[in-house]
Amino acid sequence: MDVFLETERLVLRPFSDADADHLFALDSDPDVMRFINGGRPTSREAIRALTLPRLLHDYPCFGTRGYWAAEEKGTGTFLGWFEFRPLDDDSTAVVELGYRLNKAAWGKGYAAEGSRALMEKGFTDLGVERVTANTMAVNTRSRRVMEKAGLSFLRNFTGDWPEAIPGSEHGEVEYDLVRDDWVRGR
Repeated sequence: MDVFLETERLVLRPFSDADADHLFALDSDPDVMRFINGGRPTSREAIRALTLPRLLHDYPCFGTRGYWAAEEKGTGTFLGWFEFRPLDDDSTAVVELGYRLNKAAWGKGYAAEGSRALMEKGFTDLGVERVTANTMAVNTRSRRVMEKAGLSFLRNFTGDWPEAIPGSEHGEVEYDLVRDDWVRGR
């Protein structure tokens, strides 16, 4: 198995076409998708045509992908995925952090653990200067993960949602961490 990053409890590895069933199960859980699209499941066709190509994209400035499948280190159980992708294909300066984990993995610290490890790799090995993360203002669990991972609240904003979902009327929030602050906090 090709491993991108390991933590005490997680293995982050590149996605493959073989992950389609894992992604379908993850994106079929209404609780997982609540703050993404209001809880609607993603079809198998959309997983193959839209989701997998996005997760398999290589970023030239990184020389690698921006999304990784997350597995529990001891069991190999698929937990979900992490995003750590440059906002610009040709620059590592600003990277977006994200995560989507299955409900069984919630509340166990996996999201913060994986996020911290990705930021460390980004700041030490990949030339990242700033990490940003966004969520709906009402998504308190995701906001708490961002804080536990070391990001700080930056701003409220109103995103351009193609379709309003419950809670979107409260807008979104952005958190961030710059390399200099990360270094000072170590």
